[in-house]
Amino acid sequence: MSASSQSQLGVSPLLPDRSNAVYEGLRRAIIEQALLPGDKLPEDAIGEQFGVSRTLVRSSLTRLASEGLVEQRRNKGASVASPSLSSARDIFDVRRKLEELVVQLLAGRLNRDDAKRLREHVEQERSAHAQDGPESIRLAGEFHILLAEMTGNALLARYIGEVTSRCSLILALYGRPHSSECAVSEHAQLIDALEAGRSEDACRIMAHHIGAVQERAQIDSAPRDEQRLRTILSYYAQSVSGRQQP
Repeated sequence: MSASSQSQLGVSPLLPDRSNAVYEGLRRAIIEQALLPGDKLPEDAIGEQFGVSRTLVRSSLTRLASEGLVEQRRNKGASVASPSLSSARDIFDVRRKLEELVVQLLAGRLNRDDAKRLREHVEQERSAHAQDGPESIRLAGEFHILLAEMTGNALLARYIGEVTSRCSLILALYGRPHSSECAVSEHAQLIDALEAGRSEDACRIMAHHIGAVQERAQIDSAPRDEQRLRTILSYYAQSVSGRQQP
């Protein structure tokens, strides 16, 4: 539907962008582990920080819930999802198989432009590792999503995006401190193997990489007060607003 058609129907063409801004802001806050599993997500506080109605907030929360990042309970509101250990193991099992399929599809078929794009992304990861911990978490996940998108299989890319996001949430709940330098190094090795068509090496690197991520799991959670929540929401609302079209 065009902007003019939306106006004739009395629908603001800005609503999708505003709703998406809330979705992107909350998703980034969860992926970057600024918002932790169990944190409450009150609609009024979110709407206030993003400058949108509770209806748009509710729509964004429902979208995040469909991806497993948010839990919505009747009469209790929404909160960042807290996956169980059993669920966490299931998600990693699924991710391992999906990532293996991505590698098998790309080995020997990665063109120069895609390889260059991946290496540029790895350089972003290295810079983030040195300057901004939360951003490095997000970029690490986006590397895997980028790989999946390069297979040309939209459904596979969608599934990889979802399990990658859920794994970030799991690490926020159970993960122990670690250095991201090893992950960045393995990403670089993976690109080399894929471009050279070394399928077995690529599968081995990916399996070791995902296994290392899973091995970091342990219980580690902390509550957040409402003022802390508002500060986090304010930061991410400004962050995504800066990327919106005027």
